[in-house]
This record gives sequence, structure tokens and C-alpha cells, in this order.
Amino acid sequence: MSNLTAQVLSEFTNRALRVTARGMQGLSREEVQFRIAPRENSIGFEAWHILRTCDNLVHFAFEREQPIWLQQSLHEEWGLPRVDQGTNTPFEEVATWVFPEGDKLAAYATDIADIIVPRIAGMDEEYLNSITRIVPHGRLPKWEIIGHLLVSHSNRHLGHISAARTLMGKQGLGF
Repeated sequence: MSNLTAQVLSEFTNRALRVTARGMQGLSREEVQFRIAPRENSIGFEAWHILRTCDNLVHFAFEREQPIWLQQSLHEEWGLPRVDQGTNTPFEEVATWVFPEGDKLAAYATDIADIIVPRIAGMDEEYLNSITRIVPHGRLPKWEIIGHLLVSHSNRHLGHISAARTLMGKQGLGF
């Protein structure tokens, strides 16, 4: 593993966060609540979940630092869970959550990217190989957490966002 690994992981994380921001820009509060099917999560949940996961893992799970989510008191402003990021939350509960208009989610995405992307780029081999416990995934090296949960996992949710945008008659995200 080399610094090239950190550069690649940071670029892919940056791409996921910037595409999330682009996917949310200009969406009304009503559009953000759009679901492609009755038992599917809203487009807002999909974006929020990507953002909370990236923010929480790099800040709290890796360094025990306060995530941007709490630094900016977004949980209070938006009336959403303080700690929960939606993982394993029952659909019936998630379905009651109301997300803010897309530009606010896009701003949160940009704030996260501006902070964590350079941080990931600066991670050395020893740091990337160090083990962190992530519930419910167990003990994993940081490079795997970034590659799986920040990049791959985010892109699966971005597919949902792109499909929802298309069904609303908006341009898909393209990948």
C-alpha cells in the first residue's frame, strides 16, 4: 500500500460526495421526499445517509472527533436524529423523517468533502492499515472502510438517487 492508495481513495470519496451534492442541488423540499416506490427510501434519505456515513466514519469512528453534523447542529436545524445515520433503522421510522431542500443537503455534502477529502489524501500506509471497529461490520482496516463504506456503499445509494431523479423527469446523475 502506498500514498497512491490514499490519493485514489480520496479521489473516489470526493467524486461520491460531489455527485451527491450535484444530485441534490435545486431540488425542492417536496422533491427531496420523492420515493421511487412506496416501500423505498426517499431521495433525501439516500443523500443524507451517504453524507452522515462519510462524516461520521472519518470524524467519529476514525478519530473520535465531532462530525460536521453536530458541529453545525444540523440535527437540531433539520429535526433529524442526532447520532443515527439510518443504518438498520426500520423503514417505518425512516419514512417519517422529513429532509430539507436539496440545496441544504448539497451544502452539507460540500462541507464534508472540503474537510475529509484532503484528510484521506494525507493518510499514510500505517494509518490506512490500522484497524477500526465499525458497527455492524466489525473490525476492519481504514482503507477497507473507506473503499467499501465511503465509496462503494455511497455509489449504490447514488444509483437510487439517479433513478429517482429520472423518474421525476430530471436529468440522471451519470457516472
